[in-house]
Amino acid sequence: MTVFDLQLKADLENVTDLLPVEDTESDTAYTWFIKFQCGSCHETTENLVAICRNEFSPISGSRGEANLVMSCKFCKRESSASISGPPQSYTKNGEFATVTQIECRGIDPVAFEPRGEWKAKSAESNSRFTFSLDENEWYDYDDDAGETVSVSNIEAQFVRGRQQK
Repeated sequence: MTVFDLQLKADLENVTDLLPVEDTESDTAYTWFIKFQCGSCHETTENLVAICRNEFSPISGSRGEANLVMSCKFCKRESSASISGPPQSYTKNGEFATVTQIECRGIDPVAFEPRGEWKAKSAESNSRFTFSLDENEWYDYDDDAGETVSVSNIEAQFVRGRQQK
């Protein structure tokens, strides 16, 4: 099993604590959209694959389960991945920082798109914002602080990480 840190880098204008929206009351976790590469034949998935830490599938020939179990379309090898806990807030404006960890067996994550709802809070007031990053950027105005707020220039990378205990 290999653990990968999903790291984001973004320009945050007058906002902090960028985080995907999760509903703790209904136990609804964020769905991550990732492309994977097979560890055997190195074929990359054509489309983004959805993986959610609250959804489980059984692993063939095992008593275990994972958030994602898939077979490579080219070599047919079964692989799995699991999200390691809730996401962490992104606060490092313009620097890469880990937002979640993914434990992978037989596949490597190679690309991420920040789809769905995200949230952030104003750096200057008590305002909180919920917005979509489907366009890979977001712009708004904080009426309380009288300033523009934005999240832009989003980049993602995967680095081999250490499993958190």
